[in-house]
Amino acid sequence: MIETRTTGKQPVPRGRFARWRPFRVAAAIALITTALSACTGEQFQKGYILPPGALEQIPIGASQDQVLIVMGTPSTVATLNGEVFYYISQRAERPVMFMNQRVIDQRVIAIYFDKNRQVVRLANYGLKDGKIFDFISRTTPTSGQEISYLTPLFKLLSFN
Repeated sequence: MIETRTTGKQPVPRGRFARWRPFRVAAAIALITTALSACTGEQFQKGYILPPGALEQIPIGASQDQVLIVMGTPSTVATLNGEVFYYISQRAERPVMFMNQRVIDQRVIAIYFDKNRQVVRLANYGLKDGKIFDFISRTTPTSGQEISYLTPLFKLLSFN
């Protein structure tokens, strides 16, 4: 039983633990807030992270060495009528802790070189409406060597 005494304005609680009550309430609120904030989502970046403005620094006709200086080592290299550097990345999110990740963006940046190791074309492939799409030329690649190499890359990246 808690006793109270009146000092004229407001009753003052008496008892052994009465003065600790505000601190216990604050501690309970802090504990609940901390527990709930641990459940918030997070984002993941896997693979190559494109530096801002990097593609603008690579003009058509640039040498392979210039590309390596600006972009760094490619994720993989292929030979399709010349060399192609592929820089592969993926962004995923997990809306709530302990749930599976959901892929929100996949990109394959392709830099095509001719036989003289000069840039002939740049492509920034991603998925648009479930199809591989080049965000630089705004086109969808058609069948051939190029699409047959890109399709497995995107399937490999899809962990869902």
